[in-house]
Order: sequence, then C-alpha cells, then structure tokens
Amino acid sequence: MNNQTLVICDFKILYEILSELENKINFNLIFVKNSNDFNYKLKKVKGNYMVISEKEMKDIKNQIIVKDFPIEINKLIEIINIKFLKRKYSEQSEIDLGIYKLNLNSRKIFNNEKSLDLTEREANIIVFLKNSKKPVKISKLQTEVWGHNSKLDTHTVETHIYRLRKKINTIFEDKDFIKSSKFGYII
Repeated sequence: MNNQTLVICDFKILYEILSELENKINFNLIFVKNSNDFNYKLKKVKGNYMVISEKEMKDIKNQIIVKDFPIEINKLIEIINIKFLKRKYSEQSEIDLGIYKLNLNSRKIFNNEKSLDLTEREANIIVFLKNSKKPVKISKLQTEVWGHNSKLDTHTVETHIYRLRKKINTIFEDKDFIKSSKFGYII
C-alpha cells in the first residue's frame, strides 16, 4: 500500500485525468469538494500527503497550485513526485523536539522565531537524549556519543552539556531544554 496521497481540492477534471493514469502514478488520489470535505477526508489519510488545487489554501504547507493552463500532465506528475520526495527527505532529516525542530542536515535547532547553529557533537547529544526514554548517565553518553569505552574520569560530557545549555538559553531563553537529575540527562 502506498503511503503518499495527493488530495485534489475542487479540481474535478484533474482528478478524473489522474484517475485514468492510476496504474502509472505512485501515489493515492483523493478528491475533495470543499474545506469541510477536506477536513473530514484528511483525517483518514495515513502517511505523506500533498494538496493540489487552483487556489491557495490557508494553513496548508504541502500544496501545489496549478494556475497555468493547459499543463502537460507528465510534467505535473513529475512536479508532484519531486514535491513528495523533497517532503520525505525533509521529514527524515528533521526531528521534532516539542516546541523545537532539529534539522540534521544543517545542524540547526529552531522554533518559529529563532534558530541556533549546532556542532555535530551537540546535534548528536540532542539526538541521543531525544531517543532515550529515561535519563542518560554521563558514562553512557561517553560511550555512545563520544565512543570512549574507558572508565577515565573526564568532564568532557559535562562541559559539552553546560555549553549546549548556555547556547540554548542565550538564543531561546530556555533553561529547561536539557534537564539533569541524579539519574542523568534528559530532554
């Protein structure tokens, strides 16, 4: 079953054309008549979706607006496929951290207003802590993020965490992004 869906909004002729090509496209099709129908049907969509219409729809990020007619159908299918690929790539490189997002490609953490460049090690620390269900001890971070297997007493982890917290607090004014307890660090 394909997990990519093209939602065609109030564009019946396009839906009919693409339906005839169903065996040649690699996405599912849904037709919606209006915004009420759109909200109802979108709840049933699983996976990656894209909206295509003749007019821009508010609050929809993943949309293609087709205004120029006639349009070559093969070219349109190519545009749709490229958009799906870009979205999939973006989703794989972006990690949700509550009110923040971490882009692994650019090594930036950001919210709606601000962004912060991270080092590779800082990004790795955040990813490791994010993937942990419980607090992570310093020794575990040393082993997993730094690759140190020795029992040497080093303050490398604490220093990196301290600097990372300071950077985040300076940009986002968030002192609680990385929390610590007697059991270790957690996001």
